[in-house]
Amino acid sequence: MELSIFQVDAFAGTLFRGNPAAVIPLTEWLPDNLLQNIAMENNLSETAFFVPEEEGFHLRWFTPKTEVNLCGHATLATAHVLFNHLGFQGGELQFQSRSGLLTVSRESHLLFLDFPAACVEPVEIPEGVARALGQKPLGCWRGGEDLMVVFEEEKEIQKMAPDFARLGKLPYRGIIVTAPGVEADFVSRFFAPAVGVAEDPVTGSAHTALIPYWARRLGKEALVARQVSQRGGSLFCRLAGDRVQIGGTAVTYSIGTLFI
Repeated sequence: MELSIFQVDAFAGTLFRGNPAAVIPLTEWLPDNLLQNIAMENNLSETAFFVPEEEGFHLRWFTPKTEVNLCGHATLATAHVLFNHLGFQGGELQFQSRSGLLTVSRESHLLFLDFPAACVEPVEIPEGVARALGQKPLGCWRGGEDLMVVFEEEKEIQKMAPDFARLGKLPYRGIIVTAPGVEADFVSRFFAPAVGVAEDPVTGSAHTALIPYWARRLGKEALVARQVSQRGGSLFCRLAGDRVQIGGTAVTYSIGTLFI
């Protein structure tokens, strides 16, 4: 069996920036263990698989270790592949997923993800978080499956060198660290060793919690975000009631064939 594979740098305007994802179109679902083995072999933070449905597509995402409920950058990468390589002619894509209906629309040069906003609630700073991150936060919020940890300044986020072994023992999908930005409204990084990703370069799903928090804190519904990982990426964010809209660009790195 031969499968097409696309590798795309998402939330990037040029190659070698943003977050790389693999995108694999399917005509029907393959066994879950095979999908997981393909993602493990790709060894990227996410591999996206999709199959066509009567209205839109069914989309799933796998890290090298497990299937996840939501992934922003691999959804952006999938939309980029459909619009630019597979001849999709409409202005909006619909994806059924573990997180319900997701849409991606074209607005000028940007692709905008429309995702459900996470419910963001303050929590006590869990024991061991400051030690694992190497710095004491201002506070913590629970957003969906993730813990969001807020700091005072961007430079604290940039210089952070966490203990990934300690982070991986915390009962969360991932740890978001965030602070006000210097050239953006806010900055963040995302650590997810519990699901096999030490640091994710640019994380759309984390912004389902970041956008509601910063929109309330800054009193504005349209924000510019920057994920300050080594590769880095920019996200153009909007809060729309109980939904968030996350805009970005993507660049194709490679197109190939898998022999399974």
